[in-house]
Amino acid sequence: MGLEYRSFMANPKIKSSAQNMKKSNATASRKPAFKCPYSKAELEEIFRRFSIQRPEPKGELEHVNPFTLVVAVALSAQATDVGVNKATRALFAIADTPQKMLDLGEDRIRDYIKTIGLYRNKAKNVVALSEKLIRDFGGEVPQTREELMTLPGVGRKTANVVMSMAFGHATLAVDTHVFRIANRLLLAPGKTPDEVEERLMKVIPDQYLYHAHHWLILHGRYVCKARKPECERCVIADLCRSPEKICDVPAPLVELPQQMIPAEAGN
Repeated sequence: MGLEYRSFMANPKIKSSAQNMKKSNATASRKPAFKCPYSKAELEEIFRRFSIQRPEPKGELEHVNPFTLVVAVALSAQATDVGVNKATRALFAIADTPQKMLDLGEDRIRDYIKTIGLYRNKAKNVVALSEKLIRDFGGEVPQTREELMTLPGVGRKTANVVMSMAFGHATLAVDTHVFRIANRLLLAPGKTPDEVEERLMKVIPDQYLYHAHHWLILHGRYVCKARKPECERCVIADLCRSPEKICDVPAPLVELPQQMIPAEAGN
């Protein structure tokens, strides 16, 4: 071993090759810097148009307080907003606090939400979430992302939604619609929701950040749809960089009627 080691050190070509390999590996492990294809002026214009189209966008999950919002968002995983709303209207009418939810019990909660996907596991999470709120937070929903994410069934997306809708923080929750739009429009492409969130937070103009989450969701839900984008109805068709785009003429920029929840919402 000693001879081999000395031979390696004595041969500058071997040493140089090893150093180059190390540098190459280090370079390969670094992510390429993200460069948004839209200029600052174009980003401003995109979100300005969204703000005119929907001045006060709202989330479409029905709730009556921060607690029922946490429950509704947690239940919406792998489910549509319409489906969750149908299941929770009767549930929230009788259980709108952690204690009332515990008094109802897991079996009865399960009966209320059995039309939602993964309802058995979700019923357990609602009970565990309610218990933790009472035990650790005095029955109140915490306002920080870190504390919210300690609740059973609550991930980063749910925490961001609650922080925004319940407490007015400018957060950006990346659901399936936001993830698709960010990648399809090349606005903030990423392989994971966290990567997309990080990039969106960098490119969205500060003054539009608070509503950006809902604008992107609603744009993806009703215009830039998953199966086939309806480019002729898009107010940013002329600015869009999507390779899937089939129209360059933007739709008329007018304020939409007050939000309704149609049957296909959430699809």
